[in-house]
Amino acid sequence: MKKLIAWFLAACTVLALAGCGKKEIAGNVRLGALKGPTSMGLVKLLEDDAEGKTENDYSFQMAAAADELTPLLLKGELDILVAPLNLGAILHQNSGGEVRLLAVSTLGVLHLVESGGETVQDWADLKGKTIYATGKGTTPEYALRYLLEQYGLDPDADVTFAWKSEPTEIVAQMALGEPVVAMLPQPFVTVAKGQIPDLRVVFDLTEQWDALENGSRLLTAGVLVRKAFLEDNPGVVETFLKEFDASVTYLNENVAEGAVLVEKYGIVKAAVAEKAIPGCHVVCITGEEMESAVRGYYQTLFDQNAAAVGGELPEDDYYAP
Repeated sequence: MKKLIAWFLAACTVLALAGCGKKEIAGNVRLGALKGPTSMGLVKLLEDDAEGKTENDYSFQMAAAADELTPLLLKGELDILVAPLNLGAILHQNSGGEVRLLAVSTLGVLHLVESGGETVQDWADLKGKTIYATGKGTTPEYALRYLLEQYGLDPDADVTFAWKSEPTEIVAQMALGEPVVAMLPQPFVTVAKGQIPDLRVVFDLTEQWDALENGSRLLTAGVLVRKAFLEDNPGVVETFLKEFDASVTYLNENVAEGAVLVEKYGIVKAAVAEKAIPGCHVVCITGEEMESAVRGYYQTLFDQNAAAVGGELPEDDYYAP
């Protein structure tokens, strides 16, 4: 009998210890993001989730184009989507307010670069130049036009735009050896530097925008959430933001290690990511700071093309508290 009791107590101890090691799930989150700087801030969260270290349990989908993921969000097959910030405003309008903004996840990733010379030192030097760029009729064009105007140039009279479909076309143009001024996003700036020895960054457009000190910021991506999911799972969403913020902090403070995870999750090679991460401006900005920055950015887009934000500026309830 004593042996039986001892065995029973030992078995209970083992079961208790096993229970202590079991992950307590705060909630399940179906998460999506676009490939590139938009998804870089998630990599530590995804790694921690795979190792059972997160409070929430995450399933993740990544795609190269937004139209692969936005239908899933609208149909309720994704709960949270990290996507271009202007797309959030459009989805909010088109869904009747069923999409909300939780956070800004990426500031600007655009840079003005020059190869084949050092003729551009400030904005005034762009007068009479041809600027190679991608994104005609979209937010990159609106951002560049806005900055040219703010720094004293007329985009329609003082510069010529040479619009290309892909950044790789611009890199190929630079490789011909002729002087080229271009606007490129990260991580293509880093890729181009590896191929064009004399390429130099003239401006980080995010820094140039911030220098205007007008209350708005140059933004790229944000964290969107379904209204129903937010209302039904406020604690789960709060936990996600905490874990996302920690993931972003890790990436920015441990660039080499973060770059390895960026490659592991299929975004870009670690060697490129390590050099590109500082220029990708990955952040987690929430609350009043988020709302102020986004309102200013949306106003800038709206003034140039109202369709860029869905035809009208989002209502107050678009901004999740």
